[in-house]
Amino acid sequence: MIETKTSMRQQPRELLWQESLDKDTFSRLFTEKLEMYRGVSVADATPEDTYIVLAQIAKERATRMGFTTMNEIQQHQKKQIYYFSIEFLLGRMLEQNLLSLGLLGVCEESMADLKLDLEKAYEIELDPGLGNGGLGRLAACFMDSLAFCGFPGHGCSIRYKHGLFEQRIVDGNQIEMADNWLRNENVWEIKKPSKAVTVKFGGSIREEVVEGRHVFHHDDPELVIAMPYDIPMIGSDQVVNNLRLFSAESVRQFNFEAFSSGDYINAISDKYSAEAISEILYPDDSSYNNHLLRLKQQYFFVSAGIQTIIRHHKKYYGDLKAFPDYVSIHINDTHPAVAVPELMRILIDEEGFDWDEAWDITVRTISYTNHTILPEALERWDVTIFRTLLPRIFMIVNEINERFCRDLWELFPGDWERIGRMAIIGGNQIRMAFLAIVGSHSVNGVAEVHSEILKAELFHDFYEVYPQRFFNMTNGVTQRRWLQKANPDLTDLITQAIGTKWLSSPMELTQLDVQGFTRDAAFLEQMARIKRENKAKLAEIIHANKRIAVDPASIFDVQVKRFHAYKRQLLLALYILELYIRLRNDRDLEIAPRTFIFGGKAAPGYRFAKETIKFISTIADIINNDTEIRGMIKVVFLENYRVSLAEDIFPASDVSEQISTASKEASGTGNMKFMFNGAITIGTMDGANVEIFEAVGEGNYVRFGLTVPEVLELYRTGSYRCLEYYDSDPRLQQIVTEFINTQPDVIGKAEFPNIYDSLITYNDEYFLFKDFGPYVDAQSEIDRLYRDQDRWRQMSAMNTAYAGRFSSDEVIRRYARDIWRLVP
Repeated sequence: MIETKTSMRQQPRELLWQESLDKDTFSRLFTEKLEMYRGVSVADATPEDTYIVLAQIAKERATRMGFTTMNEIQQHQKKQIYYFSIEFLLGRMLEQNLLSLGLLGVCEESMADLKLDLEKAYEIELDPGLGNGGLGRLAACFMDSLAFCGFPGHGCSIRYKHGLFEQRIVDGNQIEMADNWLRNENVWEIKKPSKAVTVKFGGSIREEVVEGRHVFHHDDPELVIAMPYDIPMIGSDQVVNNLRLFSAESVRQFNFEAFSSGDYINAISDKYSAEAISEILYPDDSSYNNHLLRLKQQYFFVSAGIQTIIRHHKKYYGDLKAFPDYVSIHINDTHPAVAVPELMRILIDEEGFDWDEAWDITVRTISYTNHTILPEALERWDVTIFRTLLPRIFMIVNEINERFCRDLWELFPGDWERIGRMAIIGGNQIRMAFLAIVGSHSVNGVAEVHSEILKAELFHDFYEVYPQRFFNMTNGVTQRRWLQKANPDLTDLITQAIGTKWLSSPMELTQLDVQGFTRDAAFLEQMARIKRENKAKLAEIIHANKRIAVDPASIFDVQVKRFHAYKRQLLLALYILELYIRLRNDRDLEIAPRTFIFGGKAAPGYRFAKETIKFISTIADIINNDTEIRGMIKVVFLENYRVSLAEDIFPASDVSEQISTASKEASGTGNMKFMFNGAITIGTMDGANVEIFEAVGEGNYVRFGLTVPEVLELYRTGSYRCLEYYDSDPRLQQIVTEFINTQPDVIGKAEFPNIYDSLITYNDEYFLFKDFGPYVDAQSEIDRLYRDQDRWRQMSAMNTAYAGRFSSDEVIRRYARDIWRLVP
């Protein structure tokens, strides 16, 4: 039996870096800063005033801790990791930072006494538009874990002015709007003009020999200032690391001569050309200019970051020959792969190293994470574009390629086919993944099955040459945001049962099972009560935003992630239609009521994904308005999926939809967030799903569908024929006929041509038809299990109990030990 105790949020953690603040001291501090920063009294304070002042209090303390951290690093000459990622999807920071600083409990008490609404203050903060999906959220979790595990590590990216985009659903269609997340003050950032550097684009390279050494001059380049903005990443025990974001600024902000002559556009053209680099995340690269802009973005933040690191190292440590002993640079997917030639450029052109010395330093410094096997995500750059925009970098890449191919010739004499397959430059394209592998000392996948695919399939040639470079590092998420912050009541229940150690040692969650709580009726009832309350809260959000009434007692069946064909949101939509048809034909059909919840964005130029959103929205309108099915199923699409919305969704979810085509999802991290919050996975054996299944055991995961070897064999042989499954399954025929292909008065064939073609014309590339029958059976198993609430509650508790191995703390400790060689 669990006794009720005071919430952890009401127990300020001992602050190691200053005296603890009691409620009265905090209230006095808040009042003074409210008057100082905002010029208002408590009586007149708005939620925005409250938010700004609380954030200032937290930032000031974090900044002091940051100085302590840097002094420690410099005094003891600690090695540091610099994590380069095109995305950092941070989420709102105020509540999380107060929690990390041990101030949340006293802050809540103080605001209550002052009669200020803390929840409204939280709502003022906009989600930083610095990421899109799993890649960026993983980077944010890693920043959290680096700091909390005590490792000196920093992030490097772009300060996007407008982020990705704000999604609106209008008549079922995705509409993209500017995500102006910086329209309010970003209180967390500190601008550092003294740390700015200049990045060069275009121009030409002039080579001369000076005293027997080749010297390269970059003539007539376009110069762009990389202005750094620092955001503290708060950990424990005085550790605060740094996320450095670079904003692009023009060297010449204003052309006075042009303006004076009346040419107002050209007077500011340099300014806007430069600032476009940090305007938005992932510009649609279907046009030449945006394709060029993507490459510009990648080189911009990589060059700025490496220049900054080099400058810092020379200031505090001097000799660059020992650079890898003090610095690790990790490139998160191929977007920052230009780090390899950029580090070479600086070492050779600016620091005077010869090629072999520079190459040894570069390889020992850089490590690379691959996140996908999808061809479109393995970046390749046209040689002409690359050479024009980055002339010196192209020269270095070309030299790397020539030397690498000579080495391959020594290993495989006469095997031109192999050398052609492995060449960094081939077919007039630069293969960035190959550049990252050759130029780093470590290459890792992000789940066991994914890492094996890299070695056996995608990068097999490279694995044969560099077997010692390949590692697996299964992804993880931080339990401090996705459980402690997002689900405080469940956090308190767990802590009352097993203590607080799991917050810093997440494997301790297994004590829930070891000590019998996964079988304790009282514990399970309290866990179920918390789930019901979380579902009721999400139901209110759904009603407020969508005007759809959903039953909190129904199964909340959730699929939230970036929209892509391989993630198979369409498979869930087909099942919903199958269930709807059954309910329509049999009004006495007994099922557990079900609420299907979707969320996620489609890339602006990805027509199939946008059409899938339209399809889901359309069937939602049909089903939600059909009174004959007695409200047994509801379909909800929550627009503008983001971190703050996800924090409401995961704690309320009963079923975690992880139904990607086996072999396509490298890892997934949403599956782990669901797991921490006790949701049951229905999934294929893909990515980290395999390891989740291994962790929780056969009876606590509902699996279905093709396995990775089966999928790879079908691709290899080309033996799959989708029409064989379509012709033999009347359910599929009815769904396609009634909802996709015909009946224009209901939906309309012309509305979903991409869906029809993907399933029928192009032979169902992601095997939806083959997996459809097993998926329907698996969903029937979900229905059966949920109606046995005793069994379902045990399954839920088991998922939470064995989620600890998927904490980013565990992952970061492995990276630090096996790849980066960091000491906390």
